[in-house]
Amino acid sequence: MLSWIPKLEAERHGHSPKNHENMKTKIDIIDDHHIVRGGLSSLLSSVDEYEILHEAGNGKEYLACIKDGNLPDIAIVDLQMPIMDGYDTILELTKSYPSIKTLALTVDPSEESMIRALKNGARGFIRKNAAPTALKHAINSIVTTGYFFNEETHKLYTANPSLKTKSEVKRDEIIDRITAREKEFLILVCDDAELTYDQIADRMGITSRTVDYYRNELFEKFEIKSKAGLVLFGIKWGLLEA
Repeated sequence: MLSWIPKLEAERHGHSPKNHENMKTKIDIIDDHHIVRGGLSSLLSSVDEYEILHEAGNGKEYLACIKDGNLPDIAIVDLQMPIMDGYDTILELTKSYPSIKTLALTVDPSEESMIRALKNGARGFIRKNAAPTALKHAINSIVTTGYFFNEETHKLYTANPSLKTKSEVKRDEIIDRITAREKEFLILVCDDAELTYDQIADRMGITSRTVDYYRNELFEKFEIKSKAGLVLFGIKWGLLEA
């Protein structure tokens, strides 16, 4: 599903679409323990869609590594490191290299440590004893959605709404304004089969007039003017998950 969305995004920004199927997620690993760093590197290097760019033992060493401009998509950052710890490293990356999304790595995250890291710009948490599948899920979630929310971070955000960015608050407001059937309609509009409105009506088991109603409701609520606009709206606010 949604294989044609990158093309729409590229067209919106005036760029030619890239072959996303052949693109690898570039990952950096920052951890002061050689065994942990080496283990992560070996594990992730075995996954075809990942590529390890840099490894470093602390934040200061890592910042020197990326001065040449060869930046990753994701940096896995241990919170407890000497010289320059993970908190300061995440904060510096957020300020100076905002394109790098950070995944905080820790032995046992306390609520205090999670709040501090999230405020500094971390996109999610992963425990050092997590299963390889959990780590891959976290990385893929950050690649596709920008964030990784496990049960711990979900509870944290629920209890601390001030942690949410303006964009996240806006997304919540949008979700509150969309009905379940309108969302179902939006997901079908964005399907890579490029369904017509009549086909969407068949899929939803409703009349074409009702489909027109859902479309017009979304148009009016969010000042959207076209089918392509609906797709871009769904992408921008992460509304395309069933």
